[in-house]
Amino acid sequence: MILFMTSSPCDNNVPEGVCLPCVLNAENGFVDRLKKDWKPDSRCVIICADPDNYDMNNEMAETFQSAFQYHGLTICDMEICDSRKADETERMVSESDVVILGGGHVPTQNEFFQRIGLPGIIKDFDGIVIGISAGTMNCAELVYAQPELPGESEDPEFRRFIPGLGLTELMILPHYQKVKDCLLDGKRLYEDITYPDSYGRKFYTLVDGSYVYVKEGKTIIFGEAGLIEDGKIRQISENGGFYEV
Repeated sequence: MILFMTSSPCDNNVPEGVCLPCVLNAENGFVDRLKKDWKPDSRCVIICADPDNYDMNNEMAETFQSAFQYHGLTICDMEICDSRKADETERMVSESDVVILGGGHVPTQNEFFQRIGLPGIIKDFDGIVIGISAGTMNCAELVYAQPELPGESEDPEFRRFIPGLGLTELMILPHYQKVKDCLLDGKRLYEDITYPDSYGRKFYTLVDGSYVYVKEGKTIIFGEAGLIEDGKIRQISENGGFYEV
């Protein structure tokens, strides 16, 4: 398995004359590295975060199929795994060269992954897995479900640590540049919620355009990234650089 865990692989700065919602973010060698690992005419499946939002899931599949093909990453099929075809998950994964784990609400996606038995199905997958935001977070053996929606940080029944897919030990927090100054339930998302949760643990922050690459037993973070542990954060890599975990 080759694993790309992204914050967001999208670049909304679409070249003039290109009629697409987005293209892939080529920063930090992402597109070049993906091209080296990509099989021509790959079969893909996107496993969604919101299994019942069919319109959004259709749009997401179309967007990524178009973006991949724009960069010369040819696709012969793009299937969608949501509630419509949940009972076909094992077949879709086994027939695919690329599995895309979509973005969305981490606990909602996690529950869907558990319901369809994805941890057991994907563990022996021999292809490319691309995590996007929540999909990246749910790759972890133990997932830190950072509170996101109003009320979650104060709900005693909200589980902040949940079993994931077991593809990595890294607990990743995407979109750091967008959410680092956010407030939730009257508290600072990082200083008042996430930092206290980091005691005895390590959280890796990624900005959009950064990603974690796992291949042949090596885990490397490409691009700007930070490490939160024991209530403090420090930068471990900058844009254009890398950090081997």
